[in-house]
Amino acid sequence: MGQLWESFIIAFKDVFANKTRSFLTMLGIIIGILSVSLMGTAISGINDTFENSMDMIGNDVLQVQRFPWFGGDDWWTYRNRPKMKEEYADKILQRSKNISFATTEMQNMGNIRYRDNSVQGVFIDAANWQLQHIKSFKLEDGRFYTKAEDRNASKVVVIGYGIKDNLFPNQNPIGEKIRIRGMKYKVIGTLKEQGKFLGLFSFDNMAIIPLKSAYPIFGRRRHMSVTLKVREGIDVSEAKEEVAMIMRSLRGLKPSEKDNFSINQQEAFREQFSAIKMGISGAGFGITALALLVGGIGIMNIMFVSVKERTKEIGIRKALGAKQNVILFQFLSEAVIIAVIGGMIGLIITTSLVGLLNKFFVASLSIQLVIISLSVSIITGVLSGIVPARKAAKLDPIDAIRYE
Repeated sequence: MGQLWESFIIAFKDVFANKTRSFLTMLGIIIGILSVSLMGTAISGINDTFENSMDMIGNDVLQVQRFPWFGGDDWWTYRNRPKMKEEYADKILQRSKNISFATTEMQNMGNIRYRDNSVQGVFIDAANWQLQHIKSFKLEDGRFYTKAEDRNASKVVVIGYGIKDNLFPNQNPIGEKIRIRGMKYKVIGTLKEQGKFLGLFSFDNMAIIPLKSAYPIFGRRRHMSVTLKVREGIDVSEAKEEVAMIMRSLRGLKPSEKDNFSINQQEAFREQFSAIKMGISGAGFGITALALLVGGIGIMNIMFVSVKERTKEIGIRKALGAKQNVILFQFLSEAVIIAVIGGMIGLIITTSLVGLLNKFFVASLSIQLVIISLSVSIITGVLSGIVPARKAAKLDPIDAIRYE
């Protein structure tokens, strides 16, 4: 153990005795670890954002619409489908054993004004009173509108956190009246901060109003969708099949006719996200593998040079009793030290870039990623250094001492 420790110290000193050469050798490893860590931070951040966004949709929520969220054969086919009707929600709720809440929804963009303050491009969601039980809205203050207010088309509104901050920075908005597309609505509730959906659309910049109260500002010809909540304990796919059968009956479709509606759910986003993540991972893996290959070859070349430069030193050490495994460990340690220091530099650069990335994108550096990056560095060092180290260990001491 004493000889092995001495070999490690010699290897460590030799790395720092040739700082410039060692740093240039590390560059490939630095780029490789930087690539894998940046890719990992991006994917980790996207994963976190995606899961938070999926919680906003709800994994037990179905949406019956004219268009599918993704894919599809012919846009014109979907465009010519019959529109959703307001009564579909009530009829599905009456006939279904697997649906607990249902609402018709209309959505549009608009401007909201309160006195001299205004918010542009607000997402306006019009639905019945059951929406509060379907989606994961959390109230910060006030309440949601009631069944009676919904039925009577009351001009009441629940506003998002961002709208409250912009229109009412220094006062409680409950009871105040705001203008949505020129019509007055009384604020009865505010939502807690929710963040952005997939890092893009902000749920904090939205307003929720009763469905019937939206007709004067949206019109009755606006596209509708039906949003459904699956009963607790019921398999979502089972509920989806039941809803499809009910919709076919409501639409009067014959057994030979195709569905003229789409039932969308969270799973569609998951499938698309998996494909995107695989693409990012594949590209990142290719760049990382290439950089580490170049870095590994660089370490191997330098180690061969190091063995040649120190041939006489190796011969003297072996003549004094150093065994093959001690010499092998010395040069293998040198290769691993170069690789690990390169990996640590790559991680330090990544850490400094994460804060910058978060201003434009989503990134998250986890301890698991740090461990993986350092492990990759060690493996690269071992694979790159094993051949030169074996060559050094097998040198004949007499020939090595005579080497000039």
